[in-house]
Parts: sequence; structure tokens; C-alpha cells
Amino acid sequence: MVTDFLLSYTKLLVDNPEDISVEITEVDENFDEITLFAHSEDIGKLIGKDGRMINAIKTVISGCKAKGGKNYRVNVKPVD
Repeated sequence: MVTDFLLSYTKLLVDNPEDISVEITEVDENFDEITLFAHSEDIGKLIGKDGRMINAIKTVISGCKAKGGKNYRVNVKPVD
């Protein structure tokens, strides 16, 4: 659910949607780390001015915590 949302939402924000990918790493049973990979030109668009866009994404993801009970950390990294 989280992966599908992030893929569809972030592809709408960037200029290179084909470079978007999401990786979820389970740190422990109650915590997952989500890494968004994007083209280096699009990282600024995903973070937004003063981090507003990434904070909005994190807010929506935190709504998944209420349903699934997991905590999430969201990182944005360039595609290698």
C-alpha cells in the first residue's frame, strides 16, 4: 500500500518519472525505512521548499501507521 502510493504520487511531481523507485527496508518489527530513488534533478522537487513536500509525504505515510502500526522513516536518494 505504501509503495504503490509513493510510486504514483512521486511520479506526478518529477520530470523523470521513469527513474522513480521505492525500496522498503524492515529495520525491526515496528519500524521500516523507506528510500525514494529519483533522478538527481528531481530530488529538489521531492524535498520541496524548506522541506514542505517531503514533510507532506511523511504526514500521509504516518497515516499508514494508524492502520498498520508501523513507524516509517522516509529518505530521498539519487539513482546511481
